[in-house]
Amino acid sequence: MGRKKKTSNALALQVDAEGKIKYDAIARQGQGKDKVIFSKYTDLLPKEVLSEDAPELQRPDEEAVKELTEKTRAALEKQVSQKIAAAMPVRAADKQAPAQYIRYTPSQQGVAFNSGAKQRVIRMVEMQKDPMEPPRFKVLCFYFPQMTVKEQQEWKIPPCISNWKNAKGYTIPLDKRLAADGRGLQTVHINENFAKLAEALYIADRKAREAVEMRAQVEKKMAQKEKEKKEEKLRELAKMARDRRAGIKGHADKGDTEVRERDEIRHDRRKERQHDRNISRAAPDKRSKLQRDQDRDISELIALGQPNPRISSEAQYDQRLFNQSRGMDSGFAGGEDETYNVYDQPFRSGRDMAQNLYRPSKNPDKDMYGDDLDTLMQSSRFVPDREFSGTDHGPRRDGPVQFEEDPFGLDKFLEEAKQHGGSKRPSTSGRSKDYDHEKKRRKE
Repeated sequence: MGRKKKTSNALALQVDAEGKIKYDAIARQGQGKDKVIFSKYTDLLPKEVLSEDAPELQRPDEEAVKELTEKTRAALEKQVSQKIAAAMPVRAADKQAPAQYIRYTPSQQGVAFNSGAKQRVIRMVEMQKDPMEPPRFKVLCFYFPQMTVKEQQEWKIPPCISNWKNAKGYTIPLDKRLAADGRGLQTVHINENFAKLAEALYIADRKAREAVEMRAQVEKKMAQKEKEKKEEKLRELAKMARDRRAGIKGHADKGDTEVRERDEIRHDRRKERQHDRNISRAAPDKRSKLQRDQDRDISELIALGQPNPRISSEAQYDQRLFNQSRGMDSGFAGGEDETYNVYDQPFRSGRDMAQNLYRPSKNPDKDMYGDDLDTLMQSSRFVPDREFSGTDHGPRRDGPVQFEEDPFGLDKFLEEAKQHGGSKRPSTSGRSKDYDHEKKRRKE
């Protein structure tokens, strides 16, 4: 009577239609009744299709599809509306259900009952609810739905970690610091130019390596050729030394002489070409004049009074000095020393010599400054372009400069310095008097 019933986890023995024990009842323990559980061997075998027109294999009609779609939409709207209502700070008023019309027939009929009416039509309307009204009944037990891992991660708020202050001196791991910084919430967009830059750097590196390798190969070949050339030269020198020691004259002397002559000719021609090139760059007019003088005959050069460029190796003398009865053989005009008649006639007659001499021009300033001389003479060189600020307001003076009285006593200081014989310090008495006088003047 008053004893408590004992609870047990033992399952009741169940059998199927054939009288066999159902061992799959253990798998269904704690599961919903509508949950499909495959616990038999026959569940793994394919199902035999006896007929294509079986009702189980037919597709649902349009009415069934519409009905199922409407149920699904209503269930989804219900879940969404619950989520939205829970997130809003103030709960919105629920939508009222549409009005319903009910036909009512009372059981008692008669004139005294129901105002003599046999039937009545009642309009049923849902009563308006106050959205701000608190709940009327206390919820004694409410089971919250279990949150998924994704929802837990979304609700996880990182602690506030400062990047500048750590008063307690805690050791904050890097993942917590990054989570508090909010860098994980930003979407990083990598520019495509980074890929282009990396590819360009890779290609440049590869080409640079190829160029360095090629340069190293060329330098190696050049060093090998230079080494072979030095070995060949040393071999020839050793052979020449052996031949000279044996007393055999080689045929290389004649060849060396010819080679040396050809090198000299080549060097002279190179210098001539360089000379012509320099003249053409510096003074093209002079080049044309030199070419014109080279093409002229010796008679034309003599007529023009130009020297003979074709200088011979023999010493040349003026033929007019020979076969003369004057000069050294005449005894200097009979022993008269005062007479000066060594030359009986001028060296070169005519104006050719006078024209070749340098004569300064009459206006040397014009040669130096050119056409700018007149401009410099007319311009006022010692007048400033702009006067000093403050000088234009002062009056012009008509007479000599009038000097003001020396306000700092420099003249008196210099006179005292002269009287004391150039000493650096004046006498104490004079200094004290001057100091008193200066002090009185400042007070005034």
